[in-house]
Amino acid sequence: MQHYDAAIIGGGPAGLTAAMTLSRSVRRVAVLETRRPPRNAPSRGVHGIVGLDGLSPDEYRRRAWADLARYGMADMYETTATDVIPDPDGGFTVLSDRRGPLWAHQVLLAAGVIDVHPEVEGFGECWGRTVIHCPFCVGWENQGRTWGVVTSDPAFARTAVAGFSAWSPDVIVLADGTLPEPVPGTRVVEGRIRRLHHTGGRLHAVELEDGTLVERQTLLWQPGQRPVPLVTRLAERLGLVVGGDGYVKTDESHRTDVPGLYAAGDLITESQAAIGSAAAGSAAAFTMISDACGAWAVEPAEAP
Repeated sequence: MQHYDAAIIGGGPAGLTAAMTLSRSVRRVAVLETRRPPRNAPSRGVHGIVGLDGLSPDEYRRRAWADLARYGMADMYETTATDVIPDPDGGFTVLSDRRGPLWAHQVLLAAGVIDVHPEVEGFGECWGRTVIHCPFCVGWENQGRTWGVVTSDPAFARTAVAGFSAWSPDVIVLADGTLPEPVPGTRVVEGRIRRLHHTGGRLHAVELEDGTLVERQTLLWQPGQRPVPLVTRLAERLGLVVGGDGYVKTDESHRTDVPGLYAAGDLITESQAAIGSAAAGSAAAFTMISDACGAWAVEPAEAP
């Protein structure tokens, strides 16, 4: 069985940035990345990271591994982690579906979450292009178009028009059902969404169940999310705390309540962006190094 200082489960911005920080701190690292396409695979570019803006998700990962290869401290395994088993004497055995077990002193969960797409015809083809989850990520690419904000939350609906006016002068709310209360000053279209009319992922109309067509070119639509199977398994077996919102709970330094197990990236927050995940991965790695070294605590200076 191969031994590592740290095993990182997930090879997105959080996991790769953690791998870089650990590598430069002379830690042997295993990165377990599922062979399935990443959540951001439909995206035409990763935005918000200065110096890398607009890279495709594949190119981002290629460059990240080219950087990591210079240090020779990180191994990448294309496999899905299936279990993390604490050893009685410390450390963890990590199991996966395509290779034998490996052992690591610490484990970082950075596997993201699973988007639960609605059963709406055309959603998948438009997802990541003209159906977007975050205006900060791809709002620029959709600026000047007619927008629809899909939400049944009156509070969010009230802020939609003003909040997204920088990207679009024409913003309406699509309730995908009904709103529980009126939203004065905002155009609201009620009714279940049945189909998205598009050409090659470029949206041009939303069809409701009653056949009504609402012309829109971009939808801001945040689908539901659920934990990856491994997180659910660890919650059941190890008592890993997962909130009612489905996100793993950590302290401010990315420690979970399971000693030696850390978490970073999209699986701990609904505020999801590549640069935020990368920052969280770096912060988690610093904590892991600090914990492994017995903490780099600086005694406060005495008052004069």
